[in-house]
Amino acid sequence: MRRTPAVLSVLAVLAAIAPVAGPAPGAAGRPAGSEPVRFATFNASLNRAAEGDLVRDLSTRDDPQARNVAETIQRVAPDVVLVNEFDFAPAAVDLFRENYLEVSQNGAPPVRYPYAFVAPSNTGVPSGLDLNNDGRVGGGDDAFGFGLFPGQYGMVVYSKHPIATDAVRTFQTFLWRDMPGALLPDDPATPAPADWYSAAELDAVRLSSKSHWDVPIEIGGERVHFLVSHPTPPTFDGPEDRNGARNHDEIRFWADYVGAPARARYIRDDAGRYGGLRPGSRFVVAGDQNADPEDGDSVDGAIHQLLDHPQVDSRLVPASGGGTEAAALQGGANTGHTGDPAYDTADFADGAPGNLRVDYVLPSRRLRAVGGGVFWPAAGDPLSRLTGVYPFPTSDHRLVWLDVR
Repeated sequence: MRRTPAVLSVLAVLAAIAPVAGPAPGAAGRPAGSEPVRFATFNASLNRAAEGDLVRDLSTRDDPQARNVAETIQRVAPDVVLVNEFDFAPAAVDLFRENYLEVSQNGAPPVRYPYAFVAPSNTGVPSGLDLNNDGRVGGGDDAFGFGLFPGQYGMVVYSKHPIATDAVRTFQTFLWRDMPGALLPDDPATPAPADWYSAAELDAVRLSSKSHWDVPIEIGGERVHFLVSHPTPPTFDGPEDRNGARNHDEIRFWADYVGAPARARYIRDDAGRYGGLRPGSRFVVAGDQNADPEDGDSVDGAIHQLLDHPQVDSRLVPASGGGTEAAALQGGANTGHTGDPAYDTADFADGAPGNLRVDYVLPSRRLRAVGGGVFWPAAGDPLSRLTGVYPFPTSDHRLVWLDVR
């Protein structure tokens, strides 16, 4: 199923999310003060094959995968969580909350998120251009972000704490070419540099494969900017490495955004406002970044743009015993990895690329990380039924969380 959506203005987006952004009766966040706040990211693979399928599946309380996703979230009980690969459908946000998260799954305590934020994604939005240079226009590869319908593989933020909806910034339409020194892909068949895309295409190609959102969370009188995204996988392309280059620059976007004001001067949000985060602001970068520090196919140093950033505290690395066990049992590409498998967050194909650390929760230096983990139980743990092995009962990614003060 395919349609061409109208481009939504920021006001239209805010109107669309209004029903899911307000408080739900009887819900509350953790007390403020010295109590740690748990931030999490989970690529839950709640994407579906056709538009409307996610709303259909979440309209009941018996979808097995949705129940597993909800139970995983209930077991970890984050205060603020980004869910990647959640098809864009505002109705689905409430349906998942009411029919799954707020209903006990296998005895796990229900979780209540009175606040949520969702906005459109570039995935599946037709560009009208031949972006993969195969001589044809149409299909997922020629959308602004890969997808078979508008909003497939989108994302949503749930929070126990109020979201400053009026202060949210989205960067869905920011053009890749407008990033100074952008790593634009090169056509290796020609002598000209950075010429995979024509001049006309560069006037339209967006940086974000889904979107980048700055979602301010109000916690105990303080504001924490939840900076969320889902960069494209650095694969499924050719020698031009257009997806690897885009992944690198999608990660770079947040590195520039939280850096010195001069570094972020070029950034323009969907409302036309320029600049990055105000110096001294508290923030947490979260999402499936599709880049491992040591292994995999990403451009060298892609994720280190954040891990080594002077404003980011990456010292506390979430880990699990299940990741170490899985790498040893599955072998294959895992045997050649140099990264610690305890830090892996995704169970990918054993032949290539193997299991990787691709999902991150990275706080600013003005926050103090006091704990964290990767939800990947060892095989002997009864909760391993939620992670399993291929074909996965929930997702090939694992929920990652960090507790900060």
